[in-house]
Amino acid sequence: MRFWVYLLQCADGKYYVGSHRGDDVDARVWEHNEGLNPKAFTYSRRPVELVWCGEFSDPTEMVNFERQMKGWTRAKKEAFIRGDWDSLKSLSKSRTAPPIPEKGRFYKLTHPGKPQDPDKPK
Repeated sequence: MRFWVYLLQCADGKYYVGSHRGDDVDARVWEHNEGLNPKAFTYSRRPVELVWCGEFSDPTEMVNFERQMKGWTRAKKEAFIRGDWDSLKSLSKSRTAPPIPEKGRFYKLTHPGKPQDPDKPK
């Protein structure tokens, strides 16, 4: 059996990440375009177009990569589709991590993850 992760672009421009267990990922894309499941994300966004797919030998790796890709921003998905590895790397930086302090300036952590400027009055 073959294991796939695929990325579809919907008619409204949105992206859909899915996985498929089988020999032919095109068969799964056909199912999306036929609208076999009215509750599916892609149902009202047809037609869909396959913009990327990757084959995995291990089903666990397939599931892990699908989950990872589902968490990506639109910009990161587009960089991946283009093969723009420099942009992909910069888009992979945390958006929620505390800022890196200026050179020579240190911050005291008063609460985990929340730096406090030592020059700022309490």
